[in-house]
Amino acid sequence: MRKSALLLLAAFSLPLPLHAQTAEERARAAAQAARAKSADSDALLGNYVQPGLGGEAITTVDSSQAFTPKLACQKSATLLELLAQPNATGDIGTLSISRDRDLDGSFDEAMTVPVPVSGICANGIISCTPGTWNACRFFRWDVAGAGSLKLSEIELTDLAGCYCVNNSCGNNLVWGNMASVLKDLGGGVVGALTTADPRIGIAQASVDGPVIRYTGAQTTSCTSQPQIGTTAYKANPGAIAGDAFGAAQTSSVFQALSASSTGTGTSQLRRSCTITRQITQEEMIAEKIIDRVSGGYASYASSSDSRTFVMGSPTDNSLSGGSCTLIDFHMTLRVKDTERLQQVLLTRFGGDDWAQIRIDGELIGSGPQTWTGTGLPPGKCEKKGAFYVYPNLDLTAKLTQGDHDIWLRVAVADGGEAYASIEAKVDAGCKTTEQRVDTCSGYASNDTCRLDDEEVDGVVTYRNGIKTGLTPLPQTRLIGTGACKTLISRDFFERRRNYACTIDQGTVPQPDLSRGAYIIDHSTETLLADRVRNADGGYSLTTRNFALPVSGSVNACEPICKTRKAQANSAAAPDGVTGSKQTNPTGWDTFYHACQDSNVCPAGEGEELVQGCGCIDDFPEAVVMMQTVRLGGADMVCTSAVR
Repeated sequence: MRKSALLLLAAFSLPLPLHAQTAEERARAAAQAARAKSADSDALLGNYVQPGLGGEAITTVDSSQAFTPKLACQKSATLLELLAQPNATGDIGTLSISRDRDLDGSFDEAMTVPVPVSGICANGIISCTPGTWNACRFFRWDVAGAGSLKLSEIELTDLAGCYCVNNSCGNNLVWGNMASVLKDLGGGVVGALTTADPRIGIAQASVDGPVIRYTGAQTTSCTSQPQIGTTAYKANPGAIAGDAFGAAQTSSVFQALSASSTGTGTSQLRRSCTITRQITQEEMIAEKIIDRVSGGYASYASSSDSRTFVMGSPTDNSLSGGSCTLIDFHMTLRVKDTERLQQVLLTRFGGDDWAQIRIDGELIGSGPQTWTGTGLPPGKCEKKGAFYVYPNLDLTAKLTQGDHDIWLRVAVADGGEAYASIEAKVDAGCKTTEQRVDTCSGYASNDTCRLDDEEVDGVVTYRNGIKTGLTPLPQTRLIGTGACKTLISRDFFERRRNYACTIDQGTVPQPDLSRGAYIIDHSTETLLADRVRNADGGYSLTTRNFALPVSGSVNACEPICKTRKAQANSAAAPDGVTGSKQTNPTGWDTFYHACQDSNVCPAGEGEELVQGCGCIDDFPEAVVMMQTVRLGGADMVCTSAVR
């Protein structure tokens, strides 16, 4: 008896909840817990992505359970580290990159960018004369065949999202925007690495002063080779359906499931696809085929399809030699399109007193007598005058794709000169590129799929599996711009198709919906009626009181606020920095923030409030902005015909 009394006393001494939670309170608590785990990108990274790739524990939404997934084959605390330090001209003078290639936790590759960084692009960098936007060179982040990181020199048109950071565009731009500068640089490097090896996954990027560190792992594949079968579908998405069908036919697991009672029946899936003819017209000027990138002293254009490149010092006695001096001149020719390079001739060369000319180190001419060595000429140096020859030597076979060094060497006794000219004939004009992108081939070759709907250039040729009898006429479209604008006719430009794919799985018994129908027909807002089938085949009817829970009040919207921040326009384009072309190079960046408790707008540093917390509807403004961008990118064509 005494023991029972003690237990009763202990039970009454326990704390009691103030009140039991209602369904609404439980729902709100669950929603709050879910928002805490995945409300924004930072929460998703911290709670799921980073621990998942890092081999750490992940907890459920209510934190009641934890598990450790294995999403990656190897893990690395720091996959990549970039250090950027600007100099007095505003350019990034020091940009060093350290990389853990084999993901063993230690750096095994280091790279120091050999040029100053004057501009940053989404996929590369721009290097100019320090502190200016002159003599700019353009580089793209790339990966060599051995897997090491490198910079490839390209044209500006092959880069994207470029902007200027040195003093020609403003002061202290790198230090003032160090975090975003590091993220842009790192993003380009990471993009090149992940494109070359799709197994690499980046979990986190952290900025520490002038350093950004990337935590990453190897995902998707545990093999030593980066080639993964699934990445092939990026280049050929139409192969997915056919390969999936073939894999299903040879999979014992799939066949076992399809033959089970759950898998029996027939279902039909609709698949959409397109067959598109993509045609582009590009104006091919001579400089897009062959160009002088360094050395020499002039390039002449006698016509649109020819260029003459000259080098040396042709003015009489412009070179001083003393007794006998060797003087070298170099010119680099870059061949960009060998198919359109028709002919390259060495039209003239000579000098006072001796001269020889080489291409990529190979001797192709000398005078006034034979001179094959790289030392002094074999005869008397002083020739008392200049000589010139016109060999018209064909160099076309020697000028393959890439850069070629033209080397003119002269031996001058007292005073002299040197000259060489190379003439290139090219196929200028317009270059047409055409390809068909077919994402329907997988469905067309699948025996279980049939063509349901088809629209060819706006003409419906199939509807619900039946041919309409309508046949589109050949289409003529205006392709290209400027001098390469031309009319091209094809039997079609775009086919839009819908396929109905049938999955035959036998017969599925129809579900018994009579109980649900009875409940709906016999229940009211306050009374719930039910009918349950008994084992003997009869039915039991029941009724009970019923009431819907009181709906809680909710906000009309999620309160947000609108802010803006002044931003100098330092974007780079082929014609220079765009801000230098504007009367006012400073614009505004607009931001939207979800308001905190008590309707506080969490504006960032340097932002000014435009509109306070509330139900802001800027959809019309967004539509106008998107339409402006769309129309700005559309071709403008002047024509007298009605379009």
